[in-house]
Amino acid sequence: MSCGPFVFWENALAIAVRTARSGDLAAVDAVLARAYPRLLKPDYPPSVLVTALPLISRAQPSLLASGTYYVVEDDAGQVVGAGGWTKDRASAELGHIRHVVTDDRMTRQGVARAVMTRVFETAQSAGIAHLLCYATRTAVPFYEAMGFATVGSMEMTLQPGIVFPAIRMERLLD
Repeated sequence: MSCGPFVFWENALAIAVRTARSGDLAAVDAVLARAYPRLLKPDYPPSVLVTALPLISRAQPSLLASGTYYVVEDDAGQVVGAGGWTKDRASAELGHIRHVVTDDRMTRQGVARAVMTRVFETAQSAGIAHLLCYATRTAVPFYEAMGFATVGSMEMTLQPGIVFPAIRMERLLD
C-alpha cells in the first residue's frame, strides 16, 4: 500500500490521511490518551473507565505496521486522528475496524469520516466485502452515519477480569 497522503475536503478543510508508520506511535498514543477519557466519560461509569482506559488508550505497534492503519494530520503536521482495519483470520472477505480515534478538540470536523472513507476504499480494494466493528457506546451514532448497523451489545475482555461494554456493528461494502 502507498504511504502517500489522500486528501479529503470536509467543510472547506483539507484533511490529509496517510498510512501510519512506526514513528507515529507516540503521536497516536497521545491522541488516544487525550481523547478517550474525555469522549467516553459521558457513556461509561468511572468504575469501567478506571480499568479500561489504561488498556485501550495505547497505540498498538502491530496495527501501525499493518499497512491498513491510517493517521490524519492537521496543517501543522500533528496527528489528530487515526484508525484502520485488519483482515479476519478465518474469512478472506471479512475485515475488522480497528482503534479509530479523533482528537477530542477536532470532533465533528470530518477527521474520522476521512479515516473511514480511506478504510472503505482500501478494504474493498483488498477484497473485503463485510466490515465488523466493536464500537464504544459513544461512537455508535458516528458508525451509524457511516452505514453500519447495530447487531447487539457485547463485552470485550481486555484482560482477565477486565471487560469493556461495546456495541457490535457491521457494514457491507458496495
